[in-house]
Amino acid sequence: VHVIGAGAMGGDIGAWCAWHGLTVSLGDVKPEPIAGAIKRAAELYKKIGHKGTEIRDALDRLVPDLRGDGIRSADLVIEAASERLDLKQRIYAAAEQQMRSDAILATNTSSIALEQLREGLRRPDRFVGLHFFNPVPVMKLVEVVRTVTTSAETFDRAFAFAGKLGKEPIAAKDNSGFVVNLLLVPYLLDAIRALEHGVASVTDIDKAMQLGCGHPMGPFVLLDFVGLDTTFKIAEIMFAEYREQRYAPPPLLKRMVLAGYYGKKAGKGFYDYRTTPSTPSTLGL
Repeated sequence: VHVIGAGAMGGDIGAWCAWHGLTVSLGDVKPEPIAGAIKRAAELYKKIGHKGTEIRDALDRLVPDLRGDGIRSADLVIEAASERLDLKQRIYAAAEQQMRSDAILATNTSSIALEQLREGLRRPDRFVGLHFFNPVPVMKLVEVVRTVTTSAETFDRAFAFAGKLGKEPIAAKDNSGFVVNLLLVPYLLDAIRALEHGVASVTDIDKAMQLGCGHPMGPFVLLDFVGLDTTFKIAEIMFAEYREQRYAPPPLLKRMVLAGYYGKKAGKGFYDYRTTPSTPSTLGL
């Protein structure tokens, strides 16, 4: 497997593949994300490994690949870059020049329809969606997405690949957001609108959805975990696709992103993580 993009998703996908016995080359445009991904992998393996040898073996299978040489020998190339159509298409154009004719090209996009991404591909029959969820070691689901040009062989191989990683794959139609984000994003945006309209506080809305609906975490904790900048970008993509108001980013979300309140990774989002325990942020509502 060759993974393009060593961020939180790409790095963890690569680490999980290596843990399951696959040789993984991990590429990025800069060495820092690759080093960070390997460090996270080592920490993960220590948590789930029982013997030092299996931890060392897994780390040996996770190979830094700044130049992208691993693309040439990979059976499967997984793109896990930012949610930008132009960026992903440039990556595919470069990757297809090096890929074997029988190799599969997969995208981990969470919101862009594959029909848009596949434009210009030399082998659209070898293109498929493999949408993993964050955090990869914990979340069991993988959405396997086929376009009208994806071959049955490609889809079946991708579906089987997800299963071999211990995941539960489902077949998803090629539409923006697929299954999970199609339903989840409006829910998260509605929670922000409820806060804007003064329905209840951040903590009370979170508590209501936890205790009233049995959710493991409330919508604002989830938003902070996913990243408000990521949610904003996904919402913009889905609103452009569907032109339905339920996918439109609320003004409060936009203001928070502009202020740099991206959530847990930034230390502040709907909650302030610079305090222990975290406290609801002052949002000027």
